[in-house]
Amino acid sequence: MNPDEAFAPDNLTYDDDSSMAGLELAERNALRRVIGLSTELKDVTEVEYRQVRLERVVLAGVWTSGTVREADRSLAELALLAETAGSVVLAGVSQRRDTPDPATYLGSGKAGELREIVLATEADTVICDGELTPGQLRKLEEIVRVKVVDRTWLILDIFAQHARSREGKAQVSLAQMQYLLPRLRGWGESLSRQAGGRAGGATGGVGTRGPGETKIETDRRRIRMQMTKLRRELKEMAKSRTTQRAARHRAGIPAVAIAGYTNSGKSSLLNRMTGAGVLVEDALFATLDPTVRKTRTPNGRDFTLADTVGFVRHLPHQLIEAFRSTLEEVQDADLILHIVDGSDDAPLEQIRAVREVLNEIEAGSIRELIVINKADIAHPDRVAELLRSEPHAFVISAKTGAGITELLLAIEADLPRLLRDIDVVVPYRRGDLISRAHSQGDVLAVKHVESGTHLTARVPERLATELLQAANE
Repeated sequence: MNPDEAFAPDNLTYDDDSSMAGLELAERNALRRVIGLSTELKDVTEVEYRQVRLERVVLAGVWTSGTVREADRSLAELALLAETAGSVVLAGVSQRRDTPDPATYLGSGKAGELREIVLATEADTVICDGELTPGQLRKLEEIVRVKVVDRTWLILDIFAQHARSREGKAQVSLAQMQYLLPRLRGWGESLSRQAGGRAGGATGGVGTRGPGETKIETDRRRIRMQMTKLRRELKEMAKSRTTQRAARHRAGIPAVAIAGYTNSGKSSLLNRMTGAGVLVEDALFATLDPTVRKTRTPNGRDFTLADTVGFVRHLPHQLIEAFRSTLEEVQDADLILHIVDGSDDAPLEQIRAVREVLNEIEAGSIRELIVINKADIAHPDRVAELLRSEPHAFVISAKTGAGITELLLAIEADLPRLLRDIDVVVPYRRGDLISRAHSQGDVLAVKHVESGTHLTARVPERLATELLQAANE
């Protein structure tokens, strides 16, 4: 492609031939220009210590496998992430390589070309479509002379902007520190904070001479202390969530978790099914803090519905670790509603990406119900393709309400039977058990007889045992 030729992510055209076999070596190594997707041509010293401030950016990707279409989709998604973080995307480039260059990600020659693009567009940040090593970040930054951010730090920055609760903010901070720790480096003027060599003086004593503790060592020690503190706080916060889940389980209420790709309509579905009033925003990662609401099926079966953080391709491992307590809502679910954006250009790729994360958090074996959302704007052929690929799927529109009743009936059919059927006569003096049967289970019939209350119901196992004991007293 001509370096001066530009195309926007939503206007991409693709080569139908997905095979790379016919590409010439020069074409394979070319830096493909993608404009429409700039930063600070100033001093980039200590960029890791500054909050990432993304304004005018150039995107850069290395394409190691797959088709041209997949490579362009990946860069287009990176552009959406950058815009979500508050950037104006000016240009994008991608290079076909077997593996990213171990020193500069793109290769030194192509990095030099990227520098020219940065100058031409007056960009102040380069965002790379992958997770770069500390060495790659440093070397690439030295060449392009602007701030370099990789995909992982970009997603962490978005999470930091959207975190609202105390737990969410702590989780994001921990993830950022986990990412930042190996990437800290020292700069010239701050070599030591403790006197070393002769500067220690004759009275310093044994062990006080030497290079001293450098600024980088001090910063690393401080970050490790903060990480320990955050992990302790998150552990305490997780206790209350665990207690709540245990209480719901004892009550025999099944748990359903909504999972899916970011911006697929999970919060909209929660609002439609429960009236939760959760913020709905057409943006990536608008929901970080889980919301759990109780609702029921058309036939009166109670269950809890939990909205969770959205997933994305190559979700940073630091986030999965930091958000593990939140993701327990998915791990402990009896049923997962896997929401798919039916209007997306490649919904099957989204399904694969979500399932990869579900497997990583050990939730891949939980029963899954595919929910194809946005039917009001999805192309019928794409919906039909999804239904052929996923037979156990339901088509809905959380916006209009279409298909919600059918979905609720499907949920009821897939929910595990955590309640036990009983038919007992409970003495009148144990009215407390009758009251609990109404609040914790499904009471089918109540009849007052001479010896007590004749109760027919479905109740949690523990309550069923107490009712049987009372009936036999």
